[in-house]
Amino acid sequence: MVRSLLVVPLLAAAGGGVWLARGALLRWRDLRAAETYELTGDQRPMLLRAAGAMVCGVCVTALTLLTALGTFGVLGSSAPRSGSAEFGADSDAAAADGTDGEGAARQAAPPVAEAASATATAAAATTPAAAPVASRFDSVGHPAGGELLQSAVLGPDGHPRNVRVWLPAQYTKDPNARFPVVVMHAATPRKTADAEVPDVFEGLGSAVQTGKARPFILVAPEAPNGTAHPCELVAAAPQAIADDAALRTTIAATFRTLPPGPASWGTLGVEGGAPCAAAAALARPDLYGAAAAVSGRYDTAALALTGAEAPAGAAPKLLLAAAKADAAGLDAARKLQTALRAGTGAAARADVRISENVQDYTADRERLRLVRQAAQYLAETLAKVS
Repeated sequence: MVRSLLVVPLLAAAGGGVWLARGALLRWRDLRAAETYELTGDQRPMLLRAAGAMVCGVCVTALTLLTALGTFGVLGSSAPRSGSAEFGADSDAAAADGTDGEGAARQAAPPVAEAASATATAAAATTPAAAPVASRFDSVGHPAGGELLQSAVLGPDGHPRNVRVWLPAQYTKDPNARFPVVVMHAATPRKTADAEVPDVFEGLGSAVQTGKARPFILVAPEAPNGTAHPCELVAAAPQAIADDAALRTTIAATFRTLPPGPASWGTLGVEGGAPCAAAAALARPDLYGAAAAVSGRYDTAALALTGAEAPAGAAPKLLLAAAKADAAGLDAARKLQTALRAGTGAAARADVRISENVQDYTADRERLRLVRQAAQYLAETLAKVS
């Protein structure tokens, strides 16, 4: 902007200087010719034009220098803009390192003096953390007609973990639509649920394509490390279920989702991940409006206590699904339903449904149909695409 503003007067001064210099030269030639014939001429017009040409030359020199400074960025820059550029660079670097720029405003900050650090710490204790900004998700495949993306997002423990997001085919067809979200839990440390249940996208995609379920976004965070069975730990220690604010704010800021909350966010778990889904729905019905637990085995006493200690308000909604031939899975589902009904607080008010009608000729086909059934339940329970 600085350079463009200086070009006009620069050209005007240059043109005026050339015109005046030419006029002074012509007057000088006239005076020389007059002297040849011993005539006296008036020198003032020549001197005035020469002086004007010199002034224009000074202006051209000054404007040329200012334009050059503006071109190299010396003019038009200020400390706030420089700071903004540095922050943007830090954010991009953090995203490349796998930390969630969005999952905690690119958490790293430059070193500061001890006094300033103490002041910042005191301020952080009294003010809420800055909202995370959008994170970069890279495409890693196109299963079931949709798109699968992956990025690193900070977990509740403050360490980055991989998060995969499946977008249904409808996501790109309607650029203005916002979708509900289902968080799918994994049962193996340092793995996402789609690695454990590779046909999950086929089940979800077929449910949407056949019209049995409305489209939604599936989010599959990596299971935490430190125990061989993360979902068993969660079910046995409900206080370990953290409000995964970084995950929700990252997904909401990066993709077109409905606002996080029980009306539009649910959970899903298959086999080893089923206890995680049930525990999340029972512990935080204020965050997740529905859960589908497929072919799971449950610690009924722990989950009943989880539901009893849940925040007052909305009643948990839970689907417990198992194949007709899975006697152990159906028995675990019925025991959990009975324990919740006999419990107190939100557990007693939980809407628990059991699905036991799926039957097919292979276990993989049964799991596919169970996932499709879970998708239908979640889509019916959560808000529609808007």
